[in-house]
Amino acid sequence: MASPIVESVVSLLTMIGVGTYCARKKIITPEISRGLVQILIEISLPCMIFSSFMFSYDPGIKDNVFKAFYYSLAAYMVTIVISNLLVYPLPKKRRQVLHFANVFSNTGYVGFPILSAVYGTEGVIYGSIFNVFFVILVWTYGITLYRGTANRSSVTAELRTVLLNPSIAAVAAGLVMMFLGIQLPSPILVGIRNLGSMTGPLSMLITGTILAQVRLGDHIRDWTIYYGAITKLVIIPLIIYTCTLLLGRSSLVLNSVIIMTAMPASTMTSIFAERFAVEAEYAAVIVSVTTLLSLISVTGLLKLLP
Repeated sequence: MASPIVESVVSLLTMIGVGTYCARKKIITPEISRGLVQILIEISLPCMIFSSFMFSYDPGIKDNVFKAFYYSLAAYMVTIVISNLLVYPLPKKRRQVLHFANVFSNTGYVGFPILSAVYGTEGVIYGSIFNVFFVILVWTYGITLYRGTANRSSVTAELRTVLLNPSIAAVAAGLVMMFLGIQLPSPILVGIRNLGSMTGPLSMLITGTILAQVRLGDHIRDWTIYYGAITKLVIIPLIIYTCTLLLGRSSLVLNSVIIMTAMPASTMTSIFAERFAVEAEYAAVIVSVTTLLSLISVTGLLKLLP
């Protein structure tokens, strides 16, 4: 498995480099980047998720879908508890940023392309279940982390946003199609799959444009950056992996969940930090550094998994 892993990581790095080059040469402007993000979130990623449910199943895969729900929820709960302990000694605002970064991984931009490259469509299905909890928690628990408080009207609006999220709709539609055994006409399915295939390249181009905007040199002496990266990319995934060993369990479902927890910090880390004026540049650096270092850490993790 080592060769496909290295190939997939190097290919992702190449696309990130192209994104950085395009941003610095103004080929991809901030306006174009925002448009690419919308295409990714509202079209290509939902198509990738939906089409991943469209193949022949054996009964074990359907059973694993249910396992993916409680494995994913357990992974989030463990991550929240561990992260709170690890970031507690830090100053309040940086603690907010790092805790958010630890809990919310880059499932869409990086996680799905890697799962697709390593485990194929089955891995994407289990990653999609993990992503359901991401969307629900980021618009409830996550936004409360930055804002500090929650009120009924804001929670209602945010829950509405969750329910209308295209990725959630894609998972719901995919599950219905899977359990009812409904098949789409081949030309339509091919079109959806082709749109979904844009997810990897688009996500890496967007990541590259983010890296191009951050002056990493200004933060090179900040030890909390390195502490946050190690916590996010190494400590938490290894603790979750160790928990699975202690339980004596190993499966493609569990591996998919572990991989998703080991992804770099979600770009929502910096988006929310900017929105609520909480260490916005610091948050952008955390996203950038974890994205860069994940190319090493994820490669090591994939070699470790059975």
